[in-house]
Amino acid sequence: DYAKAVEWYRKSAEQGNAIAQSNLGVMYEHGQGVTQDYAEAVNWYRKSAEQGNAQAQYNLGLMYDNGKGVTQDYAEALKWYRLAAEQGYAQAQSRIGDIYYYGKKAKQDFPEAFKWYRKAAEQGHAYAQYSLGYMYEYGKGITQDRSEAVKWYRKAAQQGNSEAQSSLARLGEK
Repeated sequence: DYAKAVEWYRKSAEQGNAIAQSNLGVMYEHGQGVTQDYAEAVNWYRKSAEQGNAQAQYNLGLMYDNGKGVTQDYAEALKWYRLAAEQGYAQAQSRIGDIYYYGKKAKQDFPEAFKWYRKAAEQGHAYAQYSLGYMYEYGKGITQDRSEAVKWYRKAAQQGNSEAQSSLARLGEK
């Protein structure tokens, strides 16, 4: 019952509970129990993020990244991703890896991308594991190393990452 969840989250959020604030942001972002309202989602994510909630920091980063409820601002997105990533939030670490790998939202920097992908990959983040495998396979910012590529592809493939599975097949690995 989303409407009931919103009611309880709001009571807790208004008392300053960071988890409830973050969850209320999710409800507004997805229109669950309330009318979808990105600006209101940003409001609740910000309250939670400013208290140090890593998930809210990541979600706020996504809102800035995608221009939902706020003016699109890649620098602001990266700021919030970084705060979450520094707390060990793997999704944010992987997202920062993408930012530096592709160089569309910040200057392309393969060693920096590798650093952030590695942090997320070591926590079991499948996409980051695939990305590390790719960087090792093609020597993007690091020394090319087929065995390391296979190692990371295999970790991602075992979690169902289809790109990693395809890469292992292409390399003739079992």
